[in-house]
Amino acid sequence: MTSKPLEGKIALVTGASRGLGKGIAIGLAEAGATVYITGRTLYSSEPGMGSLEETQKELEKVSGAAIPVQVDHGDDEQVRLLFERIADEQKGQLDLLVNNAYSAVSMLKETYGQSFWELEPNLWDRVNHVGLRGHYIASVYAARMMVPRKQGLICTLSSWGGLFPLFGVLYGVGKTACDRLALELALELKPHNITSLSIWPGIVGTEKFTQFAQEQESSGTPPERGNPFADGFNWETPLLTGRVIACLAADSHIIKRTGKVQIVAEQARRYGVVDRDGNQPASLRSLQFILPMILPQLRPYSSWLPSLYVPWWILVPSVLKSPQV
Repeated sequence: MTSKPLEGKIALVTGASRGLGKGIAIGLAEAGATVYITGRTLYSSEPGMGSLEETQKELEKVSGAAIPVQVDHGDDEQVRLLFERIADEQKGQLDLLVNNAYSAVSMLKETYGQSFWELEPNLWDRVNHVGLRGHYIASVYAARMMVPRKQGLICTLSSWGGLFPLFGVLYGVGKTACDRLALELALELKPHNITSLSIWPGIVGTEKFTQFAQEQESSGTPPERGNPFADGFNWETPLLTGRVIACLAADSHIIKRTGKVQIVAEQARRYGVVDRDGNQPASLRSLQFILPMILPQLRPYSSWLPSLYVPWWILVPSVLKSPQV
């Protein structure tokens, strides 16, 4: 990105020490924003393990202003102090909150394939505390800064798992609730000119997800619903989500879409945004993705297929009728 449409804007990305949050922070820095980044690990003794220091260095490579703050988003007091610090340092300005912090990735990997009744009930909190609840708490404090200024954008990272069965009950219910959270925030914030969106990335090759996919492939036992993660077909990098959110934040008419789900791949095409390698992955509801999933021999030719989207009125009933639901 050559222009700096977010220059002078203040953004906060939660859970940015690695993975999706790190990519989002880089995308916002490319667009010129000053980015506060949070995570539980400030420094890491092992390179590549993920830390705020590593993310800060990546942002500085694209001439981004990065401000790392060590925060556990499961601790309400730490979150309150985070927003108090931003308010003090930026004179009350906060233009963009990206709710991304999520602590259950490893747990979902460990429990993959198990039924909910086989799991301990308290795992609900591990999946949806630093996640759904944390997104709500951060949104409360962000709104308190944004409402007096009559402007702002809150993006809540959700997933296709809110619609399709992916990683079990705890994950699916939490992601569906994230979508509803974005909608409910939008209804109350719209009169104050503040936008709330739910963001759906596609198959994102984060560090942990890549490891998970490799283990699934090498085990010779693909997931019971098939293995859409094998061979990296149609994967996105975390940076694509960051570049799309930067475009959403720079869109002067974004309030018209408040409360709605924004699919990263579809918005990338809308704004003409490309991924790190210059490509544009297909939306998971497009024929470019669906047909090669049904007929794997079409994968090398997926870019030749029409980028038509399956309408929601067809897609949702088909999911509800699925024998896995």
